[in-house]
Amino acid sequence: MSADEAQEKAVVDAGQDSDGEAEEKGGFNNFVNSPAFLSGIMRRQVLQLMVKSLPEPVQKRIKALKNLQLEYFDIEAKFYEEVYELEKKYQALYNPILEKRRNIVAGTYEPTGKEVEYQSDHEDDDEITEKMKELSAEFKGTKLDYPADVKGIPDFWLKIFRNVTLISDMVQEHDEVILKKLKDVTIKYGDEGMSYTLEFHFEPNEYFTNEVLTKQYFLKAAIEKDDPFSFEGTEIYKCVGCEINWNKGMNLTVKTIRKKQKHKARGAVRTITKVVPNDSFFNFFSPPEVPEDDSKIDSENENLLASDFEIGHFLRSRVIPKAVLYYTGDVVDDDDDDLEEEEEEDAEEEDDDLEGDCDKYIDKIGGSKKENPPECKQQ
Repeated sequence: MSADEAQEKAVVDAGQDSDGEAEEKGGFNNFVNSPAFLSGIMRRQVLQLMVKSLPEPVQKRIKALKNLQLEYFDIEAKFYEEVYELEKKYQALYNPILEKRRNIVAGTYEPTGKEVEYQSDHEDDDEITEKMKELSAEFKGTKLDYPADVKGIPDFWLKIFRNVTLISDMVQEHDEVILKKLKDVTIKYGDEGMSYTLEFHFEPNEYFTNEVLTKQYFLKAAIEKDDPFSFEGTEIYKCVGCEINWNKGMNLTVKTIRKKQKHKARGAVRTITKVVPNDSFFNFFSPPEVPEDDSKIDSENENLLASDFEIGHFLRSRVIPKAVLYYTGDVVDDDDDDLEEEEEEDAEEEDDDLEGDCDKYIDKIGGSKKENPPECKQQ
């Protein structure tokens, strides 16, 4: 009997009810149906084996349902393609508003009259008003480094990036002098295929000659032949940066280090210099290349790309459309982070509770403790 057959038999036997095994069966069913188990890699293997234990007519009906699911995905893929076209259409409607925002930030347009009349939802809240007074008293005398007649809204995008946790981690102190020159960040949708480009518009600066730095993200809403049921809609699969034309000696993405080196035979000491990569926001424009064969992406670059895709999507869908709200703090991402931490803690507690069950039932499906999947191990 092969290992796969033994594994299948173990699962089938575990699901059968016989004298003296009712309690065993109940424990196994509880294990399989537990949320922690259902969130793991084992779920797919075990449940597929359990389906194979069903009567043949039922298995045929399940195959028919899978074919229907593929038909559904074919239609859903077309839906996401139309959603992309809608996003592209409405971006053209948003652009005049965003252009006006850009002019206000730059100080080339001064809003007046009803444009500057805005009542906060909290202005009539006595408790909020009192707290604001306390804060005003605390910060009284604090001098911001802007003159009273400053044009526009200074450091608008730099402050936004600092207020967004996902992006703030990328911004180094030496990047700030250039990001103060960032005038606007815009979105441009591609005319062919599904893609969008983030355009970072800069004032003239001493660091590079580019007026615009770009980052293009390529999308797909395709059903993979090798794994059709993994389809979840539109996803980013590739991104391309741009070349930054750094002025001599001003490249922030590299640094020069000097080391003293002693000659082993003569004992002479010399100083050598070496150029090494440097942490910088502007590394964002030099993402790893995506090979045609996804399987050739190493784990390090895979993590970098996943993070890059997340940042690109976040900029497009949230930061650029709601820029002023991130500037003022009306929108913050701390709450989301706290929620994720709570969910992770809950998942860890469930994993601890099920560790014993994992050890007990892993043998039932033909494995060993050494072969436990990640979700059955202590993290």
